[in-house]
Amino acid sequence: MKIKPFALERFFARYEFSVRYLLSSSDCDGLLQSELLSWADSETRNLWDSLKLGYTESLGLPLLRAEIAKLYNGISPEEVLVVAPEEGIFLALHSFLDEDDHVICTWPGYQSLYEIACSIGCDLDRWEPDEESGWKFDVHTLEKKIKPTTKAIILNFPHNPTGYLPSRTDFEKILSLAKKHGLYVFSDEMYRFLEIESNDRLPSACELYENAISLFGMSKTFGLAGTRIGWVITRNKELYQKMAAFKDYTTICSSAPGEVLALIALRAQARIIERHVTRIKKNLSLLDDFFERQKLLFRWVRPKAGTIGFPQILFKEEALPFCQRVINETGVMLLPSTVYGYGTKHFRLGFGRENMPEVLAVFEKYLTGIGKPV
Repeated sequence: MKIKPFALERFFARYEFSVRYLLSSSDCDGLLQSELLSWADSETRNLWDSLKLGYTESLGLPLLRAEIAKLYNGISPEEVLVVAPEEGIFLALHSFLDEDDHVICTWPGYQSLYEIACSIGCDLDRWEPDEESGWKFDVHTLEKKIKPTTKAIILNFPHNPTGYLPSRTDFEKILSLAKKHGLYVFSDEMYRFLEIESNDRLPSACELYENAISLFGMSKTFGLAGTRIGWVITRNKELYQKMAAFKDYTTICSSAPGEVLALIALRAQARIIERHVTRIKKNLSLLDDFFERQKLLFRWVRPKAGTIGFPQILFKEEALPFCQRVINETGVMLLPSTVYGYGTKHFRLGFGRENMPEVLAVFEKYLTGIGKPV
């Protein structure tokens, strides 16, 4: 398999653990293991204390699969495959895509969602949003892209990097189009449960459509990126079996400690999600004020869900040199739109971390001082 370098991950590899401040991270603050373990019930505490560090079940710890299934309507544990989140994309797309298949993918987006399809030899069509309409992905535009060779639609809602979330009506229209044309749907839902308004939460694609595969995990919403635990779910038994068999060539099985920690977090999900959404709302309020003060420099479309937004640069400097200048002169990391292959005038900004107010203040002080763009 030939595949292009992952531009976003290469950028993070260069700066993430060397800069002083992160203002581009897409996850919530990582939970302390000690705090998480303090929330364990008697069953999960016993699992942790008696844990043997051997191989685990390839499909995932049965108790964990059962807990994951509770997040969904009409989904059984037998339809849950525990994976590393990135691995889930790889397994899923290889389970139903072949060379020369036509694929439609939301874009800009996480590079795996479309680059894996390209590496298979698929004909990729990008479904782009309209920034002027609040980063809206228009369903009529999607419909026009469907052709006889179309095999699948790849979705990402809540959307990385814009924070866009379609209405339930539009989401159901997308899945209806897929059903009408006999298409597979891969739905990246890694930011689910981080909606600014809970009433905006969408059902999972796997709940509404039998030929959908939904991806979710512990990295973003639950602050457990270090466990490397996620899952893919489908009601299509053939697709499920293909993914399970392919996993024998990737991780084979998941981390034993990671599975138990994920189980504890899922049973404590109410307190974790409430903490993270409260922080997100507080940080978004600060960002609203910041972008109002800096409206001559940036254009801000307020996200509806998730932990990231995608401001537009209004001055002459392009995104990559601007972000590198900010990193070098302040130690604040921003993520340029170039890593998404999406022009040169946007950057990704993250607001899921507790220290965001401090980092934002450093960034603004720089903008109003010597760092003010010409």
